[in-house]
Amino acid sequence: MITLKGENIYLRALEPNDLEFVYAMENDQSIWEVSNTYTPYSRFLVRQYLENAHQDIYEAKQLRLAICQDEDFPAIGLIDLFEFDPKNNKAGVGIVIQKNENKRQNIGSEALELLIKYAFYNLNLHQLYANISVENVASIALFTKFGFEKIGIKKDWILLNNHYQDEAMFQLINKQI
Repeated sequence: MITLKGENIYLRALEPNDLEFVYAMENDQSIWEVSNTYTPYSRFLVRQYLENAHQDIYEAKQLRLAICQDEDFPAIGLIDLFEFDPKNNKAGVGIVIQKNENKRQNIGSEALELLIKYAFYNLNLHQLYANISVENVASIALFTKFGFEKIGIKKDWILLNNHYQDEAMFQLINKQI
């Protein structure tokens, strides 16, 4: 089983030539609310990050993968495992697709499915979790499609445009372990 390759996409490690893509994603203010970013990133910082992207998930406590469609390598999105906790066998999951036209092509679904399989079968994780604004209906639908269950609401958790939003926490337990 090739874990990181699906029917229409594949997930790969970040490469030095992803500099402009990652720079654009990190500086896209429309997604700052989901990435807890508050300030822009310089190309210098992104270059440093990419130079250290070779670190093992056990060392870095995170894994960021590029979501790709074509064999010629360009990334169309990113999917992350973050706050990796090998003692308790859990990690958070985040996903972002850059262009709106790619968001309606089942790319997020396929990427999340691949990441879940990788996390459960290769990393032997017991659980994954995601924190999602209750107003982000598309993300909630994506995660619940794969069995993530809402386990709680954090009230007034996210301040966006001078308006507090609740954030839901979703959890997926690996029942195979």
